[in-house]
Order: sequence, then C-alpha cells, then structure tokens
Amino acid sequence: MSNIQGQLTYTEISSQSAALQAAWEQLQKQSDWVNRYIGNDQYEEVVFIGSGSSYYQSITMAATFRKWTGRSASAQPSSDIFLLRDATLPRGKKLLIVGVSRSGESHEVLLALDAVKNEDHIDTCGITCHETSKLFGMTECLLSPLGKEKSTVMSKSLSSMTFMMQAAIAMAAGGEAYLQELKTVLELDEELVKASDSSIKEWVSAHDFNKTVYLGLGALGGLALEACLKLKEMTYTWTEAYGTLEFRHGPKSIVDSGTLVCFLLSQSAREYELKVARELKEYGATILLLTAERGEDTDFADLVLELGGAELSDEARSVLYLPAVQYNGYYNAVKRGLNPDDPRNLTQFVKI
Repeated sequence: MSNIQGQLTYTEISSQSAALQAAWEQLQKQSDWVNRYIGNDQYEEVVFIGSGSSYYQSITMAATFRKWTGRSASAQPSSDIFLLRDATLPRGKKLLIVGVSRSGESHEVLLALDAVKNEDHIDTCGITCHETSKLFGMTECLLSPLGKEKSTVMSKSLSSMTFMMQAAIAMAAGGEAYLQELKTVLELDEELVKASDSSIKEWVSAHDFNKTVYLGLGALGGLALEACLKLKEMTYTWTEAYGTLEFRHGPKSIVDSGTLVCFLLSQSAREYELKVARELKEYGATILLLTAERGEDTDFADLVLELGGAELSDEARSVLYLPAVQYNGYYNAVKRGLNPDDPRNLTQFVKI
C-alpha cells in the first residue's frame, strides 16, 4: 500500500486471518470459561450486550447461541441494561450477561455490568481484546489477543471476537460438528481476505452510488448492520440495513438507479432472498451478492463474490462475509479523499 492515509485500517482488515487463528488458540487455553459461563445450563437466558459494532456482533452471537445450543439468548444495547433494565431483561430468570467490548473501556458496557453486580439472579462475564482493560478487571473475559487495533473503526477485532465467541458456543453446544465447521472457516479465511481485497478495490473504482443498503437474515442480520456502519463511519454516506424480507415492506421505496443493494446471502433462506434481489434489480438497483456459492440462480446479479463454505451452517460462515464489507468502506473512503484511520467525530470508545 502506497497510500499513507488509511494505512492502519487497511493493515488491520488485511490481517484478520491471523487474529482469528490467535483467538482459536487462545480459546483452547480458556476452555474452562466456557464451562463456567455460556456452557453452564443453570442460566435460563444468556444476554449479549455491547454498543455500536459490539452490539451488532452481539446479535450474531445470540443468534448463533440459540441455533447451536437450543437455549435462550438475546442481544441488547448495553445502555438499555442500566437505563431501562425492567423493560429489557426478563424477571424471575437466572441470567448471564456477556459484555462485548473491543477496548474493554466502553463506558456503557461498564455501567451496565456495574448496574447488575448486586443482583443475585444475574452473573456477568465478557469478551475483549485488551487484558489491561477495566472490563477484563471487572469480570472474567475471553481475550482475542491479536484483535487489538490502532484504527478507530472495528475490523479484525470484530471478526476475531465474533469467531472466538462462536467457537466458545460450539464448545458449549457439545459434539465436534460445529467446531469442525469453524476449523474450515479458518482454512478459508486467509485466501478469502485477499480475494475480497482485489475484487472490492476493482468494484469501487468502477462504480458510484448515491445510497447503499445491506440486507441479511438471522446471524447475518447483525453483520448487515455492521456492514452499514462500516461504510457510514468511513465515508459519511447515508447507508441502511434491514432484514432481507423486511426491506420489501416499505423501505424498498428508496431504491433507484443509484442504489447499491448488498445481500449477505444465506444458504438456508437463499431462494427467498434471491426473490427479493431480483425484485430490487427490476426497480433499478445494482445487486451485489456475498454468497457461499454462485450458480445459475445468481447470474442476474451485477457482482457475485463467492465465499466458499457452502456445506457450512450460515452461522459458522458469518465472519467470511466481513472482509468484503470492510474493504468496501475502506476503498470508498480512499476514493473520496477521506482518511478511514481518523473518521470525524469518532473515537475508539465512547465516554459518558
């Protein structure tokens, strides 16, 4: 990379495969955490909390937990825990609250955990990238050792923490099937990061859009919100995200010939999601599909990025969607002459 502005962000996006591998190895050292916390069936519900990107990845974590363990889980903005607890948390249940924070210094996460510390029916734990953080000292945390970032926007931290929590959930679910799926993700990720880099760089250089919409379902719905935020943080352009079929109920009115719609396409709901994509194509949208595999059913799209892992569950494949959407934010920022390392009005964590 010859470009000085954005060097940190580019390097951190590009090094996420190593961060995933390090998170996997670290989890083997912290397997007792799984048994004490998310693998402990005394908890009637597991509540993942975070702010901003960490909340969006909490949605993916909760969806994965429900699917793989068959137990109850939810995701909540951390502010809702200390400001609106009675409207947010169920009563009369034994709860585990999992604080999610890259820096471990997010004030809202810390305030949320502090607000419940004296509740007999609530226990806490967390996941972070910083072992010297307040969160790490406040409650027992999983640690993504190479998730540490100097850039403001989250990239490899989010990928590695999402992957690490999913691996912990796979352990909690028992059996080897989901762990084997995640090992396949590790094998695919390095080459996919490189392929996403070159494909998105070429795509961005050749296209301009007045609005971008990201769509996804289930665990991929949280990542659609994260993809939206990445583009918004780095380029200051208006971007939206919705559940794929929900977009048809009113929001599709915004679609015109200047609209890019990017689908984080699942395998389990592929047929229905592609129906939405074809409909939006008819309205004039440009269609970008991030999919496990291309086929005759995807030939209508303007760009198809094949991620691999078609045999995997949609949840296990989650982090494979992230390099493309992160590079999309990065290259659009550079194209506009902006510095993605230093987006306006933003800091690594928000103070109250």
